[in-house]
Amino acid sequence: MILLNELGLEVGWRILHGSPDFFTITKKFYNALQGEKINLSEQKKSIYYGIDRRFSVFTHIEHDLVMVHDPQPLPLIDFYNKKQQWVFECHVNLSSPNQQVWNYLSQFIAKYDHSVVSLEKYKQYLSVPQSVVYPAIDPLSPKNKEVSEEDIDKYMQKYDVDRSRPVITQVSRFDKWKDPMGVLDVFHMVREKVDCQLVLLGSLASDDPEGQNTVQQVQKKAQRSMYENDIKLVLMENDFLVNCLQRESSVVIQKSLKEVSD
Repeated sequence: MILLNELGLEVGWRILHGSPDFFTITKKFYNALQGEKINLSEQKKSIYYGIDRRFSVFTHIEHDLVMVHDPQPLPLIDFYNKKQQWVFECHVNLSSPNQQVWNYLSQFIAKYDHSVVSLEKYKQYLSVPQSVVYPAIDPLSPKNKEVSEEDIDKYMQKYDVDRSRPVITQVSRFDKWKDPMGVLDVFHMVREKVDCQLVLLGSLASDDPEGQNTVQQVQKKAQRSMYENDIKLVLMENDFLVNCLQRESSVVIQKSLKEVSD
C-alpha cells in the first residue's frame, strides 16, 4: 500500500469494526467455508448483515476500485451507491465448502464485478468472472531482507534457541487449520531420532475467538511432553524475528490442513 501511494496511486485501507457476536459468527463462517457444519440461523444472518450495515454508515468509499477481503465485509456492497468496480478476494480454502453457508455468501459475491481466489481448485461456480492470484513473497518486507549473523545470534539468544542444535519451525497464526497440534506430533517423531528443538511462532488474530483456546491446547500438550524443554511457543508478530528464525531453522514447516499461506 505504501509503495502504491508513493507511485501516485491513492490507496486506503479500511478495517471492519465488529462485535464479539459478529466475530464468533464470522469464525463459524470461516470454518464452514472449509467444510465444517454450521447452524446458519436467521439470527446469525441478522447480526452479520447488521454489523456491515452499521460499518457502512461511517465508512466512506469514494475510490475508483474497491477490493473486499474475505467474508466479514462481504455484504458492504449492499450499502453503497456503486459507482466503481468492486472485487472480492477470498483467502479461504473453498475446495469443499459447507453448501448452506456457501449458498448464503455467494449471493453477495454475485453482486461484485470480479472474484479472486489463491488456487485454481478453490474456484466455485459463480456468475461473475474469477481469477487466481497465487501467494507471493514481498521482497521488501523485513521478514525477507538480508540479516547479519550478529542479528540472528542476538534473536536466538533472546528467545532461548540453541544454535548448536537443529531447529524445526512453524510460523503461523494459532488456528486449528494451521494444525499446531499435528506439528507437535511430527516433532515428537523426529525428536526420537534427532536431538532437535521446535519453535512455534505466531500471533492471535484479534477477530478470532477460538485462537486463545488453540494456544491453551498447544501449551497443555507441550507441557505433557517428555521433550517439553525443547518446545518453544512464541506469541508475537515480529517480521524480523521470523526472518532470523527461518534462516536459523534446519526445517521450516507449514502444516496447514486447508489453507495456503499468502
